[in-house]
Amino acid sequence: MLIPVVFQNNDFVVIDKPADIGVHSEESAGLVVQLKQQLNVPNLYPVHRLDKMTSGLMVFALNKPTAQAFQKAFENHEVEKFYLAISDQKPKKKQGWVKGDMLTARRGSWKLAKTMQNPARTQFISTLLQPSERLFLLKPLTGKTHQIRVAMKSLSAPICGDIRYAFADLAKLEDRGYLHAYAMRFELFSRSYEFVSLPNTGKRFVTEDCKLALLAWSKPWECFNS
Repeated sequence: MLIPVVFQNNDFVVIDKPADIGVHSEESAGLVVQLKQQLNVPNLYPVHRLDKMTSGLMVFALNKPTAQAFQKAFENHEVEKFYLAISDQKPKKKQGWVKGDMLTARRGSWKLAKTMQNPARTQFISTLLQPSERLFLLKPLTGKTHQIRVAMKSLSAPICGDIRYAFADLAKLEDRGYLHAYAMRFELFSRSYEFVSLPNTGKRFVTEDCKLALLAWSKPWECFNS
């Protein structure tokens, strides 16, 4: 399988990660191993993470100074990231914020608490695709494990196909988990970069209703009030 490359220079590469492939090797070769072979590069540093079920934009540094620069940018919240998700459940609210501390739950899951000591923060808007199906555009302001998946569950709108956080029996009927890393914006070495990647797999993502809705979100950084 050839991994789609969105952008590459001497410092980093941006790929469009396929759904259902792990970043690191498990039973089969993971994304890092496959991409390193495909690009024929000596070094490859993942500078952030995506869950196995998540598709979309992912960045890898090609050298250690760039990896360190990205690490600093992420720590300083200078990398804007935007995600798409679809739920077939009615959310508690259609736009706004999800904030709260994330606590460990059973079997590797997480849950959102009402406390705010070191909270996960996610801003979101949404639009109705059809009755009982809603598309969400989410902007995480922090980078916690499973942050968006837990945020969606806390809205009573777990992501379609998310076996861990949605209704497992129904989730298993979906053709994929409907979470996609849609866009990124950042500055690196005094140059600005913007990337947008439309989802191209998953029956719910490729409907005309979804494609039409995404036209209004073609520049997602303009969709949120700072």
